[in-house]
Amino acid sequence: MNPFSDIDFRIWQAVIAGAFVSAGWLVNGWQNRREAAALRAEKLRDYHRAIFAEIGATLANLWGDENLRSTADGITSQMRGDPDFVPFIPREHGDYVFDALVADIHILPRRTIDPIVAYYSQIKAIAALADDMRGEGFRLMAQTRRIAMYSDYVEMKEQLVQYGLFATKKIAAYAEGGNAAADKVNAPVNAGGDTSSVNIPGADRSGPSQGSV
Repeated sequence: MNPFSDIDFRIWQAVIAGAFVSAGWLVNGWQNRREAAALRAEKLRDYHRAIFAEIGATLANLWGDENLRSTADGITSQMRGDPDFVPFIPREHGDYVFDALVADIHILPRRTIDPIVAYYSQIKAIAALADDMRGEGFRLMAQTRRIAMYSDYVEMKEQLVQYGLFATKKIAAYAEGGNAAADKVNAPVNAGGDTSSVNIPGADRSGPSQGSV
């Protein structure tokens, strides 16, 4: 009788058991990575949809470049005709969603994060200028300076429309075809500021769904 046979058997048992444990670790690791990737993709879709909706609401409120310029021309004309007229500049907030998501902004793909950040940076710059124009210092300015400042304010809003169109177009393209489709969007398509043709593809499915981060 071989005195080492029991030892050999126990060794093989340990080897087989270890192999099963290792295989289990590999399977669990793969499943965990797949679940993490799925959760990340779902979060990305939700973030894109929320940002798209917020930008779209702001663009709709601006009425597009032509209406924005028409309104501004009327106010500017009134300012020129009445040296004491000071236009009312409302506080407008179009960045609630972005501020809520900014801590996780890194989850967005490079193709969309740049235009999104550019858009919201413009939003915040406009808000800062609006606060200045609501202050006493603006009221005490000569009308020519108020007109110049108001013109800058309007131009910043017109630029905001272009940034918003660009960002939403990027998001929509990414939803349809991932990175490759988003890379083809190099400039705002509708320079007139009309947002009616900018709709998120597959919005009834679940929003942006393709492309890798």
